[in-house]
Amino acid sequence: MTIPDSSTRNPGTRRILGIDPGSQRTGVGVIDVGADGRCAYVHARALKLLDAEDFPSRLGLLCEGLEAVLDEFRPDQVAIETVFMDKSATSALKLGHARGAALATVVRRRIPISEYPPRVIKQSLVGRGAADKQQVQHMVRLLLNIPEAKLQADAADALAVALTHAHMSATAQRTGIATHQLRRRGA
Repeated sequence: MTIPDSSTRNPGTRRILGIDPGSQRTGVGVIDVGADGRCAYVHARALKLLDAEDFPSRLGLLCEGLEAVLDEFRPDQVAIETVFMDKSATSALKLGHARGAALATVVRRRIPISEYPPRVIKQSLVGRGAADKQQVQHMVRLLLNIPEAKLQADAADALAVALTHAHMSATAQRTGIATHQLRRRGA
């Protein structure tokens, strides 16, 4: 789902790419934040990685897909979800590898990147850190005026990361407290 001619931006608009890393699917979501703080949907999708022969090839697909998104949408800032402990150590390790591949791809472009724990993302959008995925997805659709049927789960999670960064950046600007300090307070 993409709005037409997404490369055109109004002056004073920031473009944020949110990344929800995964070893099978990585969600990417792009929003524009106007000078007035309003957020507008630009693009969202899941990079599907399961077609690769093996795990290292999945990481290659992730980097290639992310490079294409960076080329097409040219974000000013990137926000990514931090790793959380999963049920299995193997799953958490694979998630860490996917996150590392995404970070390396963005850092090579010298785009500022911010990291947010899942609890902070949930608290930012829903008001409580223990919110479930459906509540977060509902708020993403509501805040960005996206019809329910048009948003895949990983893409919605990536948009949630981007929205969190937009909200945290605005709060940091208003209060004079650094964004990284705000993240620590919510974790």
